[in-house]
Amino acid sequence: MRQHIAHIALVVDDYDEAIAFYTQILDFTLIEDTKLSEDKRWVLVAPPGANDCALLLAKAANKEQAASIGNQAGGRVFLFLYTDDFWRDYHKMVNRNVEFVRSPKEEAYGTVAVFKDLYGNLWDLLQPNEKNKGLLGQV
Repeated sequence: MRQHIAHIALVVDDYDEAIAFYTQILDFTLIEDTKLSEDKRWVLVAPPGANDCALLLAKAANKEQAASIGNQAGGRVFLFLYTDDFWRDYHKMVNRNVEFVRSPKEEAYGTVAVFKDLYGNLWDLLQPNEKNKGLLGQV
């Protein structure tokens, strides 16, 4: 049997501002943007080269969902963006005013820094070192 996670829902305040952030600031690819109703769209974005998992940008539909915007993991790092060139992506993101809340650091598993998305969710930008590429996944 083979299974994989296809999409991760990310609750957002506005479809278009979320699309702009992920495609223009993080260089993700807009995979799909389909209108489902007057208020609901099916919006998928993914990092360059990703082919197994995408973010489903889901606009908050009520107060309970809106309360989770920017805090989907209770203040912990929520998502992990692996890269094949940490410093290229780090400098590009800094130049695009992405807020880093933890500076770059060399860890036993690779180079990592923590940044916020447009709503405040925490992400790791991570380049695994050669020793840990297999353990942490391929970039």
